[in-house]
Amino acid sequence: MTSEATELLKDNAKLEITLPTALELTQLGLATLIDIRQTFEVEMKGAIPQSLHVPLFEVKVMLGHALTEDEQDILDAGEPKDMDAKSFFTMINQLHHGRDHMLLCICNSGKRSVSAAQMLRSLGYPKALSVMGGFQAWKKLQAANAAAAAAAAVTAADA
Repeated sequence: MTSEATELLKDNAKLEITLPTALELTQLGLATLIDIRQTFEVEMKGAIPQSLHVPLFEVKVMLGHALTEDEQDILDAGEPKDMDAKSFFTMINQLHHGRDHMLLCICNSGKRSVSAAQMLRSLGYPKALSVMGGFQAWKKLQAANAAAAAAAAVTAADA
């Protein structure tokens, strides 16, 4: 691995937070989960309760950022969300500055959310972080919690 790649990994690690920590901060009212997946992804795989849905690729286009060919294909696959720059910045400012919240970006696997956190930081929101593992980690945690609850119910019924 090159030293440049190593530095990039270190920089990304500074932007990441674990899912359990993110959920705890959200429950304490110190952070807001921002689901940056495209609308069709949320519709197909499900929404994360109490998260705010802000599709990353639509925000990038709105802000004048160029999309890669893959990003454009993903954007084209869904219906655009009705959002303009004013409503986006009003919402983010109310969360970040008004409530002094951390902005915890979450995508499907934790890769796009690093870019989203970097973008938010470049726009002046230093408390933006990426949730490691993304929606996939959230689904695994939900399944583990459901299994634990079922096991506890069986144990309670046997007692």
